[in-house]
This record gives sequence, structure tokens and C-alpha cells, in this order.
Amino acid sequence: MDAVVALVPMKAHSERVPDKNIRPLGGVPLFHHILRSLAACDAVGRIVVDTDSEIIADEAAARFGATVIERPAELRGDLVSTNRVLAHDVTVVDADLYLQTHCTNTFLTSATIEAAIERLRNSADHDSLFSVTRVFKRYWTPDGKPVNHDPKVLVRTQDLPPFYEENSNIYLFTRDLILSRGARIGERPILFEMDPAEAFDIDDETDFRMAELLLEQT
Repeated sequence: MDAVVALVPMKAHSERVPDKNIRPLGGVPLFHHILRSLAACDAVGRIVVDTDSEIIADEAAARFGATVIERPAELRGDLVSTNRVLAHDVTVVDADLYLQTHCTNTFLTSATIEAAIERLRNSADHDSLFSVTRVFKRYWTPDGKPVNHDPKVLVRTQDLPPFYEENSNIYLFTRDLILSRGARIGERPILFEMDPAEAFDIDDETDFRMAELLLEQT
């Protein structure tokens, strides 16, 4: 049994950006970036790629030594919850701790991954961890009600109480947790704050173009 297994679900189909996961970014397919970061992590014992793509499966195994789980037919499609996919994967591969990330987290570094693992390992009071980005902005409900500010008192945004956005870069959890709760976040999670630039996630075409520009500057 591995101490830490990295789970990376990767669909062949992408609704918003066609062939997003295998589209070239910085001279290599998009999914290579996250696998390269994971491969550089000493704390990660094994990389597991769950996919329905033959291209991703072949390259992940050949180039990064990843274990490949062929996604079952009932777990394929755009409307299937990632929690369901992960609940399946933890029954296939044993680990003390699972780390889940996405191939769209191009800028996530091995150092940050290692720091997150260490943070949870050193805490007996928490059952899971997920990465967040601190946000200082004025929020409103759809019906026009202020959420975190008083429009009559124009406080500087940097002085507002912060909100924390779940940025989908890092999730740490155990098998017992996801199988019992059906979720990768437990009742006592650590909110692991990340730099917004590193947490940048590629969701749509604009994000992809921005990632291209950011990589050109590095």
C-alpha cells in the first residue's frame, strides 16, 4: 500500500474547450504539466490516472509511469460527479491518503503539493484538506442584496472580511472519508491557502489563452 496516491481524473471529452486535456500548451499536451509536478513530489508514492481516453492512458503510463484506471461506462459523461469517480478509484488502488488534482492546474508546483501533504499529516484535528484562494471583493446575491459589505459604508476592498474560494487544485482525503460521506471534503477540513497565480485553473478558451501568455513569461 502506498502512503500517498495522487488521483487525476481526465476525461477525453471537454464541453467548453474541445480536446482541452490533450491540447498543446507550452509545447506539450496540457495534462503533462500536472503529471510532471506530481512526478517530482517525493511524498507521492504513485500517480493514478482515471480516464476514458486511450491517448491520455498511453502517454501517462509511458512518460510518467502512471497507473491507469479505465473509467467504467457508467461513470463517463459531463454530468457525472467527480465524487463518484473518486469513490470508485479508491476501491481500486490502496493508499493511506489520496491527493486529487486536475490536469487543468497547469501552474500547481510540487513544492505546494508537498506542503499541503505535510500540513495535513501534522494535524490530528482535521480529517481532510482542500486548497483555497483568499478573495477580497464585494459580493451580491442575484436579487441585489449585499453579502459581505454595507453599500452605505464604502470600505476598501482590501479591508473587507475575506472570502475563500475553493480553487480545485488540491484535495486530500482518506478512503473511509469519501466512501462514508460520498465527498472528498470532511467535517473538519483544513483550508489550505494558495497564491492566486499558482492556483490558476483552465476552464474555458479565455483561460487557455491566458495560460499560454503566462507560460511565455516564465
